[in-house]
Amino acid sequence: MAKGTGMVDITNKPPVYREATASGSIRLRSSTVEAIQSGTVKKGDVFTTARLAAILAAKETPRMIPMCHPIPITGIEVVFEVVQDVISASVTVTTVGKTGVEMEALTGVAAALLNIWDMVKYLEKDETGNYPHTQMCNISVLEKIKKSD
Repeated sequence: MAKGTGMVDITNKPPVYREATASGSIRLRSSTVEAIQSGTVKKGDVFTTARLAAILAAKETPRMIPMCHPIPITGIEVVFEVVQDVISASVTVTTVGKTGVEMEALTGVAAALLNIWDMVKYLEKDETGNYPHTQMCNISVLEKIKKSD
């Protein structure tokens, strides 16, 4: 078993402005995307719910990722884009802190996409109850910014 020391000690690091943007996408049936855009999904407004899920997940990241430091998040922006049968989610998280916010941005994206899937899964299932057309992909950090005075 690998030895580790636990959380990285950031005590002596100065707080600075930090920003991270992550994105990812979910591929759905065209008819499902139409239902989302027309507001006819049974569970409600998909984008509002997914946006709230992303915000909550970003704020709760240290509870899910044990070695991630709790940090004072100063802003979260969630943007969705629809291109044909793909919905992309982008989450930007900002802080003035001692460590970066890329894990919070990634967690926000994953939560947004998972909530989209959850809300439309009844539209995505095939006759066997599986999801052959549904796919989450390309979750990644697009950019990190660190500005010191």
